Order: sequence, then C-alpha cells, then structure tokens
Amino acid sequence: MTSNSKLLKSKTAVITGCLKGIGKATMELFAQNGADIFACCQFESEEFKIYIDDLSKENNVQIIPLYFDLCDNEQMKSAVKEIRSSKKKIDVLVNIAGMTQDALFYMTTMEQLKKVFEVNFFSQIVFMQYITKLMLQNKTGSVINISSISALDGNSGQLSYSSSKAAILGATKTMSIELAQYGIRVNALAPGVIKTEMTENLSEEVINRQLSRMKIKHLGLPAEVAGPILFLASDESSYITGQIIRIDGGIG
Repeated sequence: MTSNSKLLKSKTAVITGCLKGIGKATMELFAQNGADIFACCQFESEEFKIYIDDLSKENNVQIIPLYFDLCDNEQMKSAVKEIRSSKKKIDVLVNIAGMTQDALFYMTTMEQLKKVFEVNFFSQIVFMQYITKLMLQNKTGSVINISSISALDGNSGQLSYSSSKAAILGATKTMSIELAQYGIRVNALAPGVIKTEMTENLSEEVINRQLSRMKIKHLGLPAEVAGPILFLASDESSYITGQIIRIDGGIG
C-alpha cells in the first residue's frame, strides 16, 4: 500500500488531534492519498498553518483547519456547522484526540476520572453523533476510533485512561451494529506504546519493560498507526466493521 495508489481520492475526511503525533501522521498520509481534510485541532498555531498549506499544495488537496475544544459543545457545534456549510460529502471520521492523567487506582480522584472521560469518551460520542448524521445523507462512511491496548490489557497507573479507552471500544461495537444498515462502518485501533509526546515522559524502566514484551523490538511510530487507519478509511476495507485491531509490536 503506497501513497501513489491514492486510496482516498475524491473522499473527504474529518480528523481530530491533527496538531501532532498520530493525528498529524494520519493527516499527512490521507493528503498523500488524495483526501480533502477537515483538520481538527485544539488551538491555532502559525507553524501548523504553514505546514498544512504546504501539504495541501504538494498533494493538490484541500485541508481546512478547524480549531475547537472538544469539551466545549458550542465550539464543537460551530465546527460542525462549518463542515456542514461546505456541502462536502463526509466519507471518513477519525477520532484521535485524547489525553491521560496517570495515577494509581487509590490515588485517582473523581475530578481526574471525569476530565479524562470528558475528553476521551463523552465529547467523542457527541462529535460522532454530529458527523455520522452527515454520513447518513449519503448512506456511506467509515468511522475509526483510536483506543489503546491498555483498554484491553489494563496498565498500572492508568485507571482513568484505560477505562475511557475501554468505553470507546464498547461504543465502537454498538455503533457498528446500529449504523451498518446505513452503510456506515465503525472500527477501532488499539495502539501499544507509540513514540509521541504522550509517551515522552515514560521512564526508561517502563520503556524497557514494554520492549521486553514486544516481538518487534522498537516503539511504534505514528506512521505505523496511520497506515492501518488509511486502510480502514478506504474502500479496501469495505467488508470490515465492528473490529478492534491491535497495533502493538506483538505484545504477548
């Protein structure tokens, strides 16, 4: 699968978390594959604006930045209104934006738990409701949710994060059942330890412990998650829905 294949030519995608990491890598790969993109970010950045201007010109696609806080429903509504007013057919939604507040079980406060769930689950459900309603008009679409292997395996010190990401898996399964009749596929990816800003603060001890469990002995790269996202977004995966795919280097 290469960028020359243009797997998303004439398609329009909505991607959250585009400022960095997996979101940025996914936006780049989608652009290389011919997609027009609504690039959703939490805040404006001149560096990001220059980057997407260059990316869009290089690949002859349109990249429209949308700046809003996922936890601010009014800001979210304004972003959706802009998407709707564009009259573009929305083919793909990729939910990547997320956060973590690590703490052991007994040290996790309700405030922390609610904050993480607000960003990683509640706000994303609302956003999916808005965007899939646009997909309903054309009876087609692909939704890709980014969860985590911690949602499947658990991880010490990540009660709020792993629980919120597990909730996304449950929602993915249910949505895939309900939306299949409308031609909308819903799948999820469960990345392992990916080399992003979120994992930069992990200690060498934690990194080495994770590496010892992997069959592929290196931390994942954002591009190695973007590839499977591209596959699920494209028509190459037209018979796949309700699935959870691990991207973890073969952690046993």
